Amino acid sequence: MLAQRGKTVLPFPPVKFIFIPWDFVLVLVFLAFIIPWRGTARIKRLLSKPEISPADRLSLYASTIAFQWLLVFLVAWRVLVRGVGPEELGLAARDPWQVALASIALTGLLCFNQIVGLRRVSKLPERNRGSVLTITERILPRARKESLLFAVLALTAGVSEEFLYRGFVFMAFVRTMVNFAPPIAFAAILSSIWFSMAHLYQGRRGLITTFVVGLIFVGMRIWTGSLVPGMIAHFGIDLVAGIFGPRLLRNV
Repeated sequence: MLAQRGKTVLPFPPVKFIFIPWDFVLVLVFLAFIIPWRGTARIKRLLSKPEISPADRLSLYASTIAFQWLLVFLVAWRVLVRGVGPEELGLAARDPWQVALASIALTGLLCFNQIVGLRRVSKLPERNRGSVLTITERILPRARKESLLFAVLALTAGVSEEFLYRGFVFMAFVRTMVNFAPPIAFAAILSSIWFSMAHLYQGRRGLITTFVVGLIFVGMRIWTGSLVPGMIAHFGIDLVAGIFGPRLLRNV
């Protein structure tokens, strides 16, 4: 310690600790552990069946839709109670034109990449497609009724997952990363890790892919200040997978 005019001065600035509210901690723990466990258990149970029936797929879509909207409602309730503003959550656009152009560009690029990737994989023998595509092929819609409900699921995932991971999780970590430089970078990485963990059922390759996609989405959220580009792009790539995936992966 250093002495200055009779005062004790620390050789370094005091660390300022910011504690996450208990309800935010519960949500973060739930997203990091319960969601991956639940998703992995459900997929394992489905894949253990010799054949996944249309009823199984419809039940999977409907229950996931209901669960995700319930989770969004609960998290939105807690952030309102805690006085979190729409700007912190990415729900207030700074520049509507920037958001619109970013949404079009990001959605177009990622949807094109999705189609190219599906076409490339469809040309591979089934044994070389990997576990992610094996799972995808079995749970994607195969009839019109399934496709319609899957479209609702894609919209739900686009809105809810962006709100949860690029909205809530990113906000929570930005608030607690004030002692690190730059806090936004740490929050972006951590929110992407949380997002990738939600896709644990896809295996190692799925974790890496969703982590990279998470970084892209959170980067767009930081740049525009809005979740809208990520929501639209997320919805778009899921919808493209549901529309083109079954046909391409079965080579019909």
